[in-house]
Amino acid sequence: MAGRLELLSPAREGAGKRALVTGLSGFTGKYVEQELRHAGYEVAGIGADLTDRAALAAVVQALQPDVVVHLAAIAFVAHSDIEQIYRVNVVGTRNLLEALAALPKKPSAVLLASSANIYGNTDVAVIHEDVPAAPANDYAVSKLSMEYMARLWMDKLPIIMVRPFNYTGVGQHENFLLPKIVSHFRRKEARIELGNLNVWRDFSDVRVVAAAYRHLLANAPAGQVFNISSGKAYSLGEALEMMAQIAGYKIDVHVNPAFVRANEVARLTGDNRRLASVVGDIDPPPLEQTLRWMYEAP
Repeated sequence: MAGRLELLSPAREGAGKRALVTGLSGFTGKYVEQELRHAGYEVAGIGADLTDRAALAAVVQALQPDVVVHLAAIAFVAHSDIEQIYRVNVVGTRNLLEALAALPKKPSAVLLASSANIYGNTDVAVIHEDVPAAPANDYAVSKLSMEYMARLWMDKLPIIMVRPFNYTGVGQHENFLLPKIVSHFRRKEARIELGNLNVWRDFSDVRVVAAAYRHLLANAPAGQVFNISSGKAYSLGEALEMMAQIAGYKIDVHVNPAFVRANEVARLTGDNRRLASVVGDIDPPPLEQTLRWMYEAP
């Protein structure tokens, strides 16, 4: 697809088609729904538990989706129930793929959200999709396991795998780093407790992520894996300085050892050239613009 990746493009490639979005009510799901509806899709979620194999199969049979975006997962790295991380992220995804493969008419595209966390700590400055996986926590291991499991279904379903790097926006929960920082500034708090300050992250805007997912569904590059990233990493200090400029004051930062994660991934920067080759040029908004949007949201 030539041209630039656009937010809410006027294209109507989804007209007359039904999209199933798991995790529809979640942070990312709301933006994906908006993007797909604007493109003409009828959008449906699922009421079933992913780990309830029979109930999930019944819902999928009733919906008969034309395309699928699988977002539902335990997505918080520090989630306390390790067994649930694997049960939902691996077994739940397998149940979904089994149900989709049993449909009389297969979807034209099934997009599965993995994670850039699978790369772990690497000495590659800008991480491309062929960098060997080295997961450093259970969440990352669960996502890599999901990818391997999904390969067993690639001869039955047109599966697209995405590995989003960090992204943020209005509505993301405060247990994620940038929303926590923004919310402290919104409340005019004088002090904030954070974990490891020596981290760099590639932060995208959730609206750009949702647009990328829609473009991938339309192009249906089955069997491929794509990084979803801005291509630029920001340090935690840079993000704090941006927020200080936006809010008009500096916040007192304290490191709380309880928030410092073992095996913390120091730097994650994604190479998005493969994505751009399919969806067009990617021109994400500057992080400062996304932070301002979050800070000024009603």
